[in-house]
This record gives sequence, structure tokens and C-alpha cells, in this order.
Amino acid sequence: MQPALRTKSKINWRLHGFAYALLMPSLLFLGVFTFYPILKSIYWSFYSSEFTDKTFVGFDQYAHVFQDDIFLKVLKNNVLLAIGTVPVSILLAMYAAIWVNNKLRGTGLLRALFFYPTVIPMIAIANIWLFIYTPSYGLLDKFLGVFSIPAPHWLGDPHWVLFSMMLMVIWKEAGFFMIFYLAGLQNLPKEVYEAAAMEGASPLQTFRRITFPLLMPTTLFVMIIATTNSFKLVDHLYVMTKGGPNNASNLLLYHIYETAFSFWDMGKASVLTVVLLVILLSISIFNYAFLDKRIHY
Repeated sequence: MQPALRTKSKINWRLHGFAYALLMPSLLFLGVFTFYPILKSIYWSFYSSEFTDKTFVGFDQYAHVFQDDIFLKVLKNNVLLAIGTVPVSILLAMYAAIWVNNKLRGTGLLRALFFYPTVIPMIAIANIWLFIYTPSYGLLDKFLGVFSIPAPHWLGDPHWVLFSMMLMVIWKEAGFFMIFYLAGLQNLPKEVYEAAAMEGASPLQTFRRITFPLLMPTTLFVMIIATTNSFKLVDHLYVMTKGGPNNASNLLLYHIYETAFSFWDMGKASVLTVVLLVILLSISIFNYAFLDKRIHY
């Protein structure tokens, strides 16, 4: 080997070795707290087990889960929650970002107010909305009482409880997504808007033809986060409904927690975990492999 090539190879080895050394803490963290639990969950999913007794059942555990009425109801609830919260949160976040992006008096205060729900812990938010939804003396019942509108039992009626959860999730998520849209708006080229104004384009035409298409990369990113978040909600259920009444508000992650740590059925909980991982992975693959190709950066 020539001296120059040997020196270059040695420099590359040192450079790559230093880079991997810097990445090692993160890789170790991912390995211990992400990849190992995933592999362990896949392993346990083939066993019908409690901690002391473990029996290999293969795919029978999966067949049992997919025939379980409670699991099907929980999965339906989660899909409905995603359909009801993701589009609304994204639209509200986009509207709020466009609003506070204008140079108006009090814009900084508005940004803080929209973003404030994001910094509140989910447990605290659940307690706030638990008071709002309390029958008779809750804020929402008091407000409806001013107009003599009878209020349902928001968290006790199976027909209303999931809708009530959706309102709370939208309230929390919209402000968080607004920050991404605000960052995207501030990076858009000003020359395009100046040209649109010279052509006499209306605000609606400007949004449809310029703002919305240019924000599509941000929208894709926000959509992935919003959809995956809708399948990872658990804190508010523990505080507000425990998945009731009659599993009307139960969601997949809380069902996993309940199966594993209330019923101690680790085999079934592992199957549910694998199902959740497949759903989240499928969402990400679909968004990046299908939608990403139709977006112009």
C-alpha cells in the first residue's frame, strides 16, 4: 500500500472511530431501552405465560387476540380517535400558525397561549379536563346551563366519552404542532408572496396555491407525529376513565398496560405490543414511502 493511501485510511479509521464513540451512548441507550424490549416482546408473544409459568403456543396467542371482542373494540376506538383528532389538530395548528405569523400587536402573547398546553404534564391536563367534564358543577355544564342546554354525562356516557377525549387531545396537540408550522412559515420565500400580491391574488388563493403546497413537507412530518401520538395515549385514561364505561374510551396502549400489570398476562400483552409496533411502523412506512414521493421540497 502506498504511504498516501495508508495515511488516508488511517485518518478515515480515526474519524469514523471518533464518530462511533460519540454515538455510542445513544446507541447503548437505544439498544437497552428500545431494541431489547422490542425483541423481548416478540419472544414473549409466542408464549402463553405469567411470570412463573411459560408455555409455547406459537401463533395461537395472536389468533386469540384477534378474536377478542375487547381488543377489536379498543382498536376501533383508537382508529376513531386518530381520525377525529389528527386532521382537526393539523388544521387548527396551521390556522393558528398563519395567524400568529403576522406582525400584529400581542403576537408573542398569542404564541405563548397556544403553546402553553404543550408544556403542561398530561396528568395535570387530565385533572383540569376532569373538572371541566364533572357533571352539574363542571365548567362545561355550567356554560351550557346558561343557555338552558341539558348536558350529557361526558365521561360516563359511552356515546360521549370518546368525543370528550378527542376534545382534550386536540386542545393539547394543536399548540405543539403550531410551532412546526410557524417555523415552516418563517422559512418560506418572501419573493413568492410579493409576486402574488402584485398579481392581485386573494388571501385564499395565496393559501391554496402557495402556502399550503410549500408547507406539505411540514404537514407530512406533523401528520406522522400526530398519528403515532394518537396510538400512544395512556396517562389521561388512567386519571379520567380507566378505559370505561364498558371500554368505550379504552385505547390500545392502556389496554396493553392493563393486560400486563392488572391481569399479569404477559403473553397477551406482548402480542398487543407487537400489534402496536406494527401499526406505528406501517404508518411511518406509508407516509415516507407513499406520501413523501408526492411532495415537492
